[in-house]
Amino acid sequence: MESGLGLWGVPLAMLAGAIRVSTPFIFVSVGECLTERSGRINLGLEGTLIMGAMSAYAIALLSGSPWLGVLVAAAVGVALGALHAGICQLPRVNDVATGIGLMLFGTGLAFFLGKPYIQPKAPNLGAIDFGWWSSVPQVHQALQVNYLFIVGIVSAFALAWALKNTRWGLIVRLAGESVDAALAIGVPVGRVRLIATAIGGAFAGVGGAFLSLYYPGSWNEGLSSGQGLMAVALVIFARWEPVRCLWASLLFGAAGAISPALQSVGITQGYYLFSAAPYVLTLALMIATCSPERALRGAPGELGAVR
Repeated sequence: MESGLGLWGVPLAMLAGAIRVSTPFIFVSVGECLTERSGRINLGLEGTLIMGAMSAYAIALLSGSPWLGVLVAAAVGVALGALHAGICQLPRVNDVATGIGLMLFGTGLAFFLGKPYIQPKAPNLGAIDFGWWSSVPQVHQALQVNYLFIVGIVSAFALAWALKNTRWGLIVRLAGESVDAALAIGVPVGRVRLIATAIGGAFAGVGGAFLSLYYPGSWNEGLSSGQGLMAVALVIFARWEPVRCLWASLLFGAAGAISPALQSVGITQGYYLFSAAPYVLTLALMIATCSPERALRGAPGELGAVR
């Protein structure tokens, strides 16, 4: 995003980054927020994100419909989430170890199945031009907003409302806070966690579809750059609140755009250093929010009892 805008190009490029780069973070973190509120941890979301990206790209290429690709990516996410939840319900199975195993499984499977789709070009998801009012090309480019970004925002607010105001939300929170209390009133904890984890997986799959079908809009083996794992850290930073996950995702998106934003105004020194901003931010947030005094503030009670 180069330009005649001078230094104004930096905040404009960061705005574009907050819109585009944040979208996968929004979906993965909101989905994991739901999963963890039910008392389950899913560290396999990186594999789900990559598998979602590959399957969405392949289906969009073969069918000509990017939205069919998004639906298939969500279905793949449901399958991987349900698989994780099902395995974790077995005796003496650890959530964290299972998640890592499924992350490796999903990543490896996506790389294996996705090799034929690295070169071909799949149809792209469309976007809404919110910069129609301006004659400046950079403004048009920055304010191209994909439909999935809007869906992600709506989903974050809808989930926050549902968790606080519906019977379903109460059941999910109860399953995450105390298994004994949930069982005492007849809540099928295993089923609740399976459904929550499967829905969380669907969100991650859709986040992957955004990567391959819109930004950057291609399929390759290095597509996710660890975004699935960073989104899990986002949930902790957001204190298990969906709307806070949204704001934190926007922050990460803006951080990811710092390097290209500076490059757009001619500042090229330290390009790779600035490119590491999201990872440095993740580390800083984890250190700041996971001190012994604050680590579990806001966390569902059952997360501290993960076997």
